[in-house]
Amino acid sequence: MDRMLWARTKEELIRETEKLGFTAELGEAVAKNLGSPKAMERMIAYLRYVKPRKEELVVDEMLAICSEIAAWKEKKASQEANERYNEMLMSFEEDESDQAL
Repeated sequence: MDRMLWARTKEELIRETEKLGFTAELGEAVAKNLGSPKAMERMIAYLRYVKPRKEELVVDEMLAICSEIAAWKEKKASQEANERYNEMLMSFEEDESDQAL
């Protein structure tokens, strides 16, 4: 991951958090929990367009983004496992048809 991109996005997230009257520490914590520039960009868009007035709303959105990312990762892992399983089944079927000859 590009460290400069991560650092720039983190700083932008902190600035947006402060513009809404929240502390830089909140922005730091949100950035740390989101963990990627793409996730931080989603949070920045939320802050800019929704302009939440309570810290709880910021944290709720952060948790929602984290949850969506976790669900996406789980779905991808499941799809990959399913592909490997199907390949294994096809390999067994090919072996059985070769033995039948």
